[in-house]
Amino acid sequence: MYAIVEINGQQFKAEAGKKLFVHHIQNVEAGATVEFEKVLLVDNDGNITVGAPTVEGAKVVCEVASALVKGEKVLVFHKKRRKGYRKLNGHRQQFTELTIKEVVA
Repeated sequence: MYAIVEINGQQFKAEAGKKLFVHHIQNVEAGATVEFEKVLLVDNDGNITVGAPTVEGAKVVCEVASALVKGEKVLVFHKKRRKGYRKLNGHRQQFTELTIKEVVA
C-alpha cells in the first residue's frame, strides 16, 4: 500500500517504513509524530483511489527522524568572459528526515 502525498508544496510517494527527505519543516523536534492529510492518491493492493483534489479520510503518519539535515553543497559560479568578473557562491539546502509509520486510507 502506498500513497502520493503533498508535503510543503512537493509530492512524494509514501510507503510504510520508507524514509523521506522533505524541505525543512519549522518547529518540529526529533521523535515527534507528524500527520499529513493532503493525500492525492491511494493504492491499496491494486485498488486505486484518486482524490479530487484530495482523498477523504486518508492521511500519512510520519515520525521525525532528524529535524534538520543539510543537503550536499551546490556551487553557483558566475563569470563574464574577458571582463575579469568571477563570483562563486555555495548553498546547502536544509531538509527534514521523516520515517513513514503508516498510511491510513
